[in-house]
Amino acid sequence: MAEQKPAEHHKHNEIVIDATNAVLGRLASFAAKQALLHKKVIIVNCAAAIVTGNRKNVIEEYKEIRATGGSSLAGPFFPKNPERIMKRTIRGMVSYKQGRGLDALKRVICYNNVPEQYQNAKKILAGKEKKTYTTKLSELSKEI
Repeated sequence: MAEQKPAEHHKHNEIVIDATNAVLGRLASFAAKQALLHKKVIIVNCAAAIVTGNRKNVIEEYKEIRATGGSSLAGPFFPKNPERIMKRTIRGMVSYKQGRGLDALKRVICYNNVPEQYQNAKKILAGKEKKTYTTKLSELSKEI
């Protein structure tokens, strides 16, 4: 049996997802599932992902989540940056307090734009135009 080179194996096990116009929750659940299946998940253009629903309500809900934190030192901490919001949403979908979920979460990397090393990579286009009310994560992060 021929041994597989680690570099080739690594590329095969890597998924690059373009989050442009992708619904946050749907994308996060897909990414969480793939990470649990031992794939390295790279999400690019996180700032262009969207949250569906009435814009005012969405912003209010996120502000409420941020406000529920206890003292400023003890947390819970809720991120403001779009790529951190994405990662936090994925965290909610894996059992990150147990070994398998923690390992899966470490395999997920989020970027607000497309880094050079993934510029030419084959990307999964997760989003399409929505006909409902939507809010981009970049706008949401400015508001909260």
